Amino acid sequence: MVAQGSKSRIRKNDTVMVIKGRERGKTGKVLRVIPSSGRVVVERLNLVKRHTKPRGAASAGGIIEREAPIQLANVMVMCDRCNAPVRIGIRIAADGEKSRICRRCGEGLGND
Repeated sequence: MVAQGSKSRIRKNDTVMVIKGRERGKTGKVLRVIPSSGRVVVERLNLVKRHTKPRGAASAGGIIEREAPIQLANVMVMCDRCNAPVRIGIRIAADGEKSRICRRCGEGLGND
């Protein structure tokens, strides 16, 4: 499990697969990373219903479905080339720039 406040290798807009829990096997795009609690919010996964009161004319009340955070330890990044959930490695270039790589095929992961 990821310690609170530690740096995550998963970033916003990564495609991830849930490997544990009710949503196991499903994939989605990361909308938000919450490093303080070691969680991520994944698009259209782990949906919960929230009962909200109407707040003026702009927002109507009712039952709203929204994504709840998932533990970082329960998701893995999907590699575009492998088309599988993979572990992430770090490659340091000659100029000292770091980039994330797939541990399975060695291909660089996007969003760097």
